[in-house]
Amino acid sequence: MDIAHCLDTNVLLYAISRNPREAAKARIAREWIAREDWGVSAQALQEFYVNAVRAPQTLRHEDAVAMIAEIADSRPVAVVDAALVRQALHLKGRYGLAYWDAAIVAGAHRLGAAVLVSEDLSDGQDYAGVRVLNPFARA
Repeated sequence: MDIAHCLDTNVLLYAISRNPREAAKARIAREWIAREDWGVSAQALQEFYVNAVRAPQTLRHEDAVAMIAEIADSRPVAVVDAALVRQALHLKGRYGLAYWDAAIVAGAHRLGAAVLVSEDLSDGQDYAGVRVLNPFARA
């Protein structure tokens, strides 16, 4: 299931942003989503839903569900299971990450992604073979 990139939740959320201050980030996020070489973790889909249906996003439940279904049907999705939780805990201990960030990195590992596309972690940092790329650093 090796893919080039794993997208973090913030990429999905920026893609639906209607905030004028986030217009550049929204454009960049949409460009990433239009690519064919990415996957996502089930955790990122869960986080997307929770954040997309509440302010300031306020996406309708049905629209958020449709977006998640489209992603899940067309992209590799890393399942969160006991093995992924253990790997996330290992990464948390090794790198001092917050658990939820470590779980996203573990999802990228599971997908075989060399790059985690995220605004939430240090740009360029390597986590046991997964390098973080912040595409919004200059937006």
